[in-house]
Order: sequence, then structure tokens, then C-alpha cells
Amino acid sequence: MKKSTLHIHFIAIGGSVMHHLAIALKKEGHHVTGSDDGFFDPSKTNLQKHGLLPEKEGWFPEKIHEGLDAIVLGMHARADNPELKRAQESGIKIYSFPEYIYEHSRDKQRIVIAGSHGKTTITSIVLHVLKYNNRSFDYLVGAELEGFDGMVKLSDAPIIIIEGDEYSSSPLDKTPKILNYHHHIGLISGIAWDHMNVFPTEDSYVKQFELFADATPKGGTLVICEEDNIATIIGNKQREDVQAFMYTTHPYRIKNGEIVLKASGKEVPVQIFGEHNMQNISAAYHLCKRIGITDEQFYAAIGSFKGAAKRMQLLKKNESSIIYRDFAHAPSKVEASVKALKEQYPDRKLIACLELHTFSSLNKDFLPQYQNTIAKADTAIVFYNPKVVEQKKLSAISEQDVINAFDQPNLKVFTDSGKLEEFLREQSYGNTNLLLMSSANFGGMDFQQLAEKLI
Repeated sequence: MKKSTLHIHFIAIGGSVMHHLAIALKKEGHHVTGSDDGFFDPSKTNLQKHGLLPEKEGWFPEKIHEGLDAIVLGMHARADNPELKRAQESGIKIYSFPEYIYEHSRDKQRIVIAGSHGKTTITSIVLHVLKYNNRSFDYLVGAELEGFDGMVKLSDAPIIIIEGDEYSSSPLDKTPKILNYHHHIGLISGIAWDHMNVFPTEDSYVKQFELFADATPKGGTLVICEEDNIATIIGNKQREDVQAFMYTTHPYRIKNGEIVLKASGKEVPVQIFGEHNMQNISAAYHLCKRIGITDEQFYAAIGSFKGAAKRMQLLKKNESSIIYRDFAHAPSKVEASVKALKEQYPDRKLIACLELHTFSSLNKDFLPQYQNTIAKADTAIVFYNPKVVEQKKLSAISEQDVINAFDQPNLKVFTDSGKLEEFLREQSYGNTNLLLMSSANFGGMDFQQLAEKLI
């Protein structure tokens, strides 16, 4: 990859982060092409806006030719993909997403933020603080951020901040993405079993984070959440010439409904809430210190951080009600989000609605991991689509299976999005908050439109 202008082809260009990498490379002046068998918003609109949306959906082996300098292979593609087969026969260099990011970042200081939960928010805070303080940096983050143009930036900046994912790198490379970035500074926010389709046991899942910590180079740094038992065990392991720093939840208090950080004798109001977010702020603080941000610079910036898209995203509010949507889907994330909203508004009724959509969450063997995760809600609701269970080729689950797994006899379970929406409309929202948690959209629900109708 020595040429100044490259022709790079993306197999599965429509991925949520893949398409942002494609756009970033085009902005850098490279010639970018791609294919996919389906396009959905926001990636479809984003690709169209930048002239990267293929004319036809599908895979076209003729797009693989000698003029290509590199191919980036997305996880959505299968190992028998016809374009991939042609590429393997041609000898053109094939990169997974993380391999390409690493190739582009070999000469940069690489900071990788890993963990089962909190990593998007931690990464977003670090990016916000660096931008506020006019630092030059590249980044990869898993959510849209206010003030940032896209989820990926690649330039000649001396440092890159990477949100690390423990999921497999590509159909050809089952190595977790976090291991292919080759970090100098690594952070582990917390560990709670997820991705059962890739890691069938908790031990196999935890092992990936131990490998990540062990991969810290001599002279490198690990930042670990001391309040997470598993992460702490990994962090306390002796590693030659590796510095390990532990962090805990940032001191704070709730003052007139507002979250205020306690910092060096001062109080700093912030716009995000919940104990887990105070933990995320502390994680970002310790990372920022490692890369030259002073306390004064950090606290000057943190007050204007509004959060990442879909992470406790405000849809609508009035004097007595607030409706949020949240990306929470794994058990630890669900529990933290419900707890945060109940802590912030202890005198209000909380209706918490969770969609089970991922492979793990719809797996009958994994479901018990959700026990008591929404117990703090006054009205607890779970939605799942049996057709999605079937599409994922999983064993059917019943409404009673869900109730038993959550261990909540009063849990309301819906499998029809229309009936769920009808139930939500029938509720009274005086002195009541609503939390909609999903990595999808409850079978096509328009969150904003629903919020407008409810309050």
C-alpha cells in the first residue's frame, strides 16, 4: 500500500462501520468501489450521498480485477462469496476491517477501548475531549457523534482512538477485532458474556480479553475497571514492562435533578447520567491523562458532552415525562440503563421495554443471563419476533420461556409490534418515563413518531 492513490474494493460495503471506512478513504482521495446483497439506512443514504452506492445489489466477480490494490472484507460476506473466491484466486491483498485500520495506523500511537459494555461512550468522550482541546487524531467509533463527520477518520494524525470489538474480524479470520489493532494503550471497561454464536462458553469469551491484555507491548499501558471482578483479575496479572492503571466510578452527586462531578474541590455539571456513565467518564479521564490531556482540559470539555447516538437518546420530554431510546441489548447493558434511569428519576414510574434481537439474546440457553436485568422497572416489557428467531436458525422460544428466564412473573411479553405499540399508547405517562432498548427497531417501529404520540 505504497501508492498515494489506491483502488480499494469493499466486499460487503453496506455494513454499519464498513461504509464509514469506505467514505473516509474516498475523502482521502482513493478510488473506492464496493458490493453488497442488501442496503439499509443509514448506510444506503450515506453511500449514495458520497457516490459509493453500487448500481445493483448483489455480488459481481467481474469487479475483482488486476487494477485493485486491496480488498476489504466485511463480516456480512460468507466464506463462499463469489467476489471473495475470485479475489483469493487473483492474489490481491485481502484485509479484514481491523487489519486495514491497523495497516493505515502502523506509525501512529494506537489506543484501543475494549469491553462488553461502555466502550462506545468511553471512546466518544475521549474523542470529544480531544476535539475540544484542538488535538489532531484519527478515530474509529461505533456510533454517530455530534460535531464529527462520520464514524471513521484516517489522516496523517499521530494518534488513533479505536473502539475495539471482540467479535470476529472476517469470514476468513476468526481473530477478535481487538487483537488485530495491536494497541499501545488498551482499556477494558468490564466483561460480561456475549456473542454466544462465536463464544459458546463464558470462559471462551473471557479468554479473548485476557489475550488482549497479554498483547500489550513492553512499554505499553493497560487501563482496567477496578469495579469489574473479571477485568480486575486480568488486569492484576503481571506483565513485563506493562503499566496497569485501575479506575473506579467518578465521584458525583445528583443536585436538583442534575448530575455534578466532584473534581479537585470543584463541581462540574455533566449532561449524561447514571452510575455506569460516571464509570465511563472515569475511564475516559484516565485514558486522556495517558495521552497528555490535563485535568483542567478534561473537565473544561466534559460538561459539553451530550452522549453518543442511540445511547440513552432523548426522544421527547415534558414536565412530567421523558422518553428515551437506548442501544442496550446485552444483559449488563440492559441492567445498567434501567438502573441509571431509575436512579436519575426515583420518584417517577419507569416503563422499560426491551427487544431481544441478537443471536445471543434469542438463544434459549443464553436467556437466563437476563435474570433480574429489568427488575427495577415498574412496568417491564420484552418484545421479540419469532420470525427473527427462525431466520437465525435458533430453537423456538415461548413467551413463558422469556418470563422464566427473566424471573419476573409480572413481565409482559409481546411478539407482535402492533400490539406492543397499542399497549404503550394505552399507558398513562403522568410522572412516568419510558425507556425503549434495542439494537434494532421493534419490528419497524418509528421511535420518534411513537414518542410524539405518547406525550
